Amino acid sequence: MNIRKYQSKDCNEITQLFYNTVHSINTKDYTQAQLNVWATGVVDKDAWDKSLTQHYTVVCEQDGIIVGFGDIDNTGYLDRLFVHRDYQGIGIATTIVNNIKDHAIKHGIALITTHASITAKPFFKNKDIRLLKNSKLSETSRY
Repeated sequence: MNIRKYQSKDCNEITQLFYNTVHSINTKDYTQAQLNVWATGVVDKDAWDKSLTQHYTVVCEQDGIIVGFGDIDNTGYLDRLFVHRDYQGIGIATTIVNNIKDHAIKHGIALITTHASITAKPFFKNKDIRLLKNSKLSETSRY
C-alpha cells in the first residue's frame, strides 16, 4: 500500500471510485434515488481536479490501482474520504485519515470537521474528528 499526494492524472480514476463506492457501499443506508442524487455519474472533472489540487489530497494505491483517497481544506474540513468497494475494512481509510491528521498538525490545524454519511459515521467515532450535522439524504440534496 502506497500513500502519495494527488496528481491531476488521478481525477478520472478517483471520480469513478467515488461513484462506485457510493452506489455499492452506501446502499444499506440510502435509497437508490438518494444515491443517484449524491453520485449522479456526471462529474465536472475540472471542478473536482481544482478542488482536489487546492486541498491537501492523498491517494492510496495498491498494485497500481487507486484504492482510496481523502482531502482536507486549509480550514480543517475533511471534504472527501472514499475507499474502493473491494478494499473496505482493511485499514485504508484509517491510513488516509492518519496522514491527513499529521498534515493538519504540521500546518497548525487544531480541529478537523466533516459531514459524514450515515454509513461512514461509525468509522469516525474514535478518530478525533468533529462530525457536523448528519442527516439522511433527501432526494433533492447533495448530501
